[in-house]
Amino acid sequence: MAFPDVVTREQWLAARKQLLDREKKATRERDALNAERRRLPMVRIEKEYQFEGPSGQVSLAGLFGDSRQLIVQHVMFGPDWDAACPGCTAGIEEISDGMLVHLLSRDTAFVLVSRAPLDKLEKYRAAKGWTVPWYSSYGSDFNYDFQATVDSGRQPVIYNYREEPGMLGDGTSTEVPGVSSFLRDGDEVFHTYSTWARGTDILGSSYSLLDITALGRQEDWEEPKGRAPRVHGADPTFSD
Repeated sequence: MAFPDVVTREQWLAARKQLLDREKKATRERDALNAERRRLPMVRIEKEYQFEGPSGQVSLAGLFGDSRQLIVQHVMFGPDWDAACPGCTAGIEEISDGMLVHLLSRDTAFVLVSRAPLDKLEKYRAAKGWTVPWYSSYGSDFNYDFQATVDSGRQPVIYNYREEPGMLGDGTSTEVPGVSSFLRDGDEVFHTYSTWARGTDILGSSYSLLDITALGRQEDWEEPKGRAPRVHGADPTFSD
């Protein structure tokens, strides 16, 4: 196994400060990228989507609860599968009740959505001891419309916004992992963002999830201005 070089404390400190300069630059570049993400236009949702949850049928707007924003994690769990994919499972196991509370403090709900029927989702969730809300989109177009299910027999295969004709065999389908963000204004719901592939790698905390929403962390230092109400006494974060 190749370990890092062994140096003196002074040499280490010089190298660490040099790396810190690059880290600061990356942080500022990430802030700028997040601001560009918040400046993306949004699309009004015209279609009526229905999901099944523990309390029965619910619309897309209903997934928001009392929140203004909604983050949906597209979990790979097909109707004929017996379990969710291992990668999605590992990601869900990192979600804590505290993270969900923090998101709610920023007016943002978080749910899981899969195409498997609800009874399969509930059985799997109970076995894992998860508390995060999980809804079934079985029988609706939601997964197809938001490219969480790619089906070569139904429509061109698009993955991560690119045509991938060789991704599947003819007439086959599969589930893919991703995260989508939505914004509600009164009775209207808008799609603001979705990310796939390596775009989901960094989404392991409430702040990283808020960074993919239209309102962001809702802090005064964020751009564009005008999206930072003082929400529920939340502690501020810092830009650098």
